[in-house]
Amino acid sequence: MSDFPGTFRVDDLDIAVEISSRRRSVRLTVERDASVTATVPPRIGPDELARIVRSRRRWLYGKLAERAALGPARPPHAYLSGEGFLYLGRGYRLLLVHSAPMPVRLLRGRLELRRDCLDDPAGHIVRWYRRVGEPWLLKRVVPWAEALGVTVAGLRVLPLGYRWGSCSHTGHVNIHWAAMQLTPDLVDYVLVHELAHLKRPDHSAEFWRIVERALPNHRESRESLKHLGPDLWLP
Repeated sequence: MSDFPGTFRVDDLDIAVEISSRRRSVRLTVERDASVTATVPPRIGPDELARIVRSRRRWLYGKLAERAALGPARPPHAYLSGEGFLYLGRGYRLLLVHSAPMPVRLLRGRLELRRDCLDDPAGHIVRWYRRVGEPWLLKRVVPWAEALGVTVAGLRVLPLGYRWGSCSHTGHVNIHWAAMQLTPDLVDYVLVHELAHLKRPDHSAEFWRIVERALPNHRESRESLKHLGPDLWLP
């Protein structure tokens, strides 16, 4: 098993290291908060990881520059009536109510939050995104899986830090609950991206050809996602 500290420094880069027995190669990811994560197989040691990071230095700095160009994220939401929240690309105003059958629900164009849930409003709203997101995504993923010729063993909506999605070699797909704030076409891009990883675990030219065959306009979606990401609500 590789022996890494929580954060591994290579020259001027601080890298969060995650050990995964499912990985066969090192995966470098520049997160939306401009942090860098390396997911590595157990056999990779510090010297080998440092060599790989240095070999991809130009790509890493390019991604970090993109993140910096987007600027800071907008201020956090206030949990007051009238505050706006996105669901599938549409804005809905929050409405505090005294009684409702569940802590959060979308009713008649308003996102209702029960007042007795104000001790943890963000938690209740996140759980709502997860609750409504899973059945919506399960229906959405089926035709895309058929189009790409892959089998999805399961789909979950989870908090994934600064990643839009993840997948495993067993066919399980995870989607960040925050993706439910995106327009459906951008959610499709997130789904297709993860499904393509079931065929190619890397970001090689072949991987992007798989994505392009399913979504010819994927470059536009990818750019839109880069610019929208920092503006989405993440408590």
